[in-house]
Amino acid sequence: MKRLFLLLALLPPLLSTAKVPVESDIKARIEDPASAYYYPNLLLRYEQADSTLTADDCHYLYYGYAYQPQYRPLESDPARDRFYEALARLNVDAPSDDDLRAVIAAGTETLAADPFSPQVLNLLSFAHAQLGEEAQAAAYRDRMGLVLATIERSGDGLTEATPWHILMYGHALDLLAAKNIPVRESSIVSRTVEYIPRVKKDDDGVKGYYFDYGRIYWKKPEQGYKRERSWQFNNLKPWKKETE
Repeated sequence: MKRLFLLLALLPPLLSTAKVPVESDIKARIEDPASAYYYPNLLLRYEQADSTLTADDCHYLYYGYAYQPQYRPLESDPARDRFYEALARLNVDAPSDDDLRAVIAAGTETLAADPFSPQVLNLLSFAHAQLGEEAQAAAYRDRMGLVLATIERSGDGLTEATPWHILMYGHALDLLAAKNIPVRESSIVSRTVEYIPRVKKDDDGVKGYYFDYGRIYWKKPEQGYKRERSWQFNNLKPWKKETE
């Protein structure tokens, strides 16, 4: 048997101060080679699983990606299709090493187009953990925590005026899955904001959450609204093997 290793302990330190993305600020800082947030340096630190990345580092890293040429959210990604195919073959209760390696190979390739996908980061953490590669599993788990916390820090998600800001449609569902919130079909409420209702309101009366997806259409606004398919796995809670 396997049990879940909850991610929640990673989130509070990064959520201490709300930080709504301000595009003029982000663009200026990530394009300045003298800035602490110069994008090539930030991305390299992220890819190397630098444990010193701060909440502000992650803010400029995540939202700064929208200005990078490799950010093409409306283009199809054959690597993601291969990733789903690898997942379809995976027996999560008794995964073979070959199938786990296939998930890792496809997932790593998928990150080239979407380096901040909580879903992919979660599954890479799972696959490495099952192979006993704990350092790699922890690195992907930590990156996933940074991404989720950065999105949650961008607003409260409770009104159209204070949405959570995302780079990909799937990131919205990933955040809610990480919070273990069952949701229903989303609806578009404006040209940049969607609303995802809960299956039932929570104890505080919250009925759903708002997400700003506007960055997805910056480069091709004529494409209209289109949600990519999503494949949720285990509520985005990384796994670890039970020990005796």
